[in-house]
Amino acid sequence: MSTETEYIRIEDGVLEITLSTAARGTSLDFAGVAAGTAALAAAGTDVGAVLLTGSGPNFCAGGDVRDFAAAEDRSAHLYQLADTLHVFVRALDAAPVPVVAAVHGWAAGAGMSLVCAADIAIGGPGTRMRPAYPGVGLSPDGGMSWTLPRLVGVAKARDIMLTDTVLDAAEAHRLGILARLTGSDDAVQDAARELARTLARGPRASYTSIRTLLSSSATATLSEQLDAERDAMGKAAGSPTGREGVDAFLAKRAPDYSGLS
Repeated sequence: MSTETEYIRIEDGVLEITLSTAARGTSLDFAGVAAGTAALAAAGTDVGAVLLTGSGPNFCAGGDVRDFAAAEDRSAHLYQLADTLHVFVRALDAAPVPVVAAVHGWAAGAGMSLVCAADIAIGGPGTRMRPAYPGVGLSPDGGMSWTLPRLVGVAKARDIMLTDTVLDAAEAHRLGILARLTGSDDAVQDAARELARTLARGPRASYTSIRTLLSSSATATLSEQLDAERDAMGKAAGSPTGREGVDAFLAKRAPDYSGLS
């Protein structure tokens, strides 16, 4: 199936969501956010992975500060924007499939938050990240205060967020915010898209289980997590995906997970 609009594209099992455009100065485009939320809610079995991207020179340069300043009631306006963004972040978190981010250029403010919300983020030599909230006297949104400490540790997250640290690609990779780096900035989009396509062809039930287990591990005890892993393993073993994976391994052939749950 292939579907394409200004912000949404579905091809080869990948739901690609464009979150910023050059026309908006690569600030977060809330039309793209809304379209992404709707697409995630409507996604069917044709979607096996999600790809977050920007169509301009940056992944996402954060919120549109000029738009903030022009609002008649800034408090109400920013509250509504944050609420809209958070509906999208919750939808990403609830997605049963892996989320990949193609992080070219800058990821600042909410853009950095969305990178942190992805399962796997890929950047290039020119990738840069910055919380950006202290620079305009605002507080974080998009889940950064929750995701960043889990990626880099609480102490480092405090340092980055309070000092509004600019992270270059190498440092973001060292800290684990970027999972992979490409050799050139031009290769970021293609590398992220190819990874998303590969994941979409993989064992979707396994990916759903992995994402669920990782999410629950944040608050579970070891004993609770061991029980959850046992339950998930038992369920997987009897599923079409689990049977295909084991049978293919024994037959020394590549597994075919297409159409399996």
